[in-house]
Amino acid sequence: MDFKSIIRDIPDFPQQGIIFRDITPLLAHPQGLTKIIQGFQTKLIESNIREIDCIIGIESRGFILGAPLAMALGCSFVPVRKPKKLPSSVFRVEYALEYGTDILEMHQDAIATGQKVIIIDDVIATGGTAAAAAKLVTLAGGELIGYGFLIELDFLKGRKALPEVPIISLVNY
Repeated sequence: MDFKSIIRDIPDFPQQGIIFRDITPLLAHPQGLTKIIQGFQTKLIESNIREIDCIIGIESRGFILGAPLAMALGCSFVPVRKPKKLPSSVFRVEYALEYGTDILEMHQDAIATGQKVIIIDDVIATGGTAAAAAKLVTLAGGELIGYGFLIELDFLKGRKALPEVPIISLVNY
C-alpha cells in the first residue's frame, strides 16, 4: 500500500507555511491500519528488534497505532499522556517546544524495571516529544530499545534529538 498517496496534505495548518500530514484518510481506508501495523512488524524484524515487553503510545495518535501493534506482538501497551489525564502516581517530564514547553506523564507502575520498550507515535518532527517519552522510560527503569513512527519529517532532523536506538519510519518526507 502506498501510504503517501493516501495521507492528505493540508497546507498552512496549523500555521502559515506548514504542510500538515493528515493520517486520518489512511486510518479510514479499509486496510489502512492493518497495513500500518504490518509495516511496523516488518520494520522491527528488519531492525532486529524482537524481544519487546512493552509498547508506549504517545497521546493521542500514538494510542491509535501503538495499541494494535502491542496486541499483534503480544506485549503490553502503556499510554503516555498530557498532564492531569492519568489517575494514579505519575512520572512527569517537561520538554521544550518551538513556542514554549509541554509536559508528558506516565503512570509510575506502568513499566517494570528492565522491561524492553518501544515508543510509537504518528510523526517525528523535531524529536522533542519522543525524547521526552524516552526520559519517562528511563525514570521507570525500563530499557528503550527503539522507536517507530508512521511519518518522519527528515528535513527537521528529529532523529538527532533521540537516544541512539533503532528508529523505524514507514513514510519519509
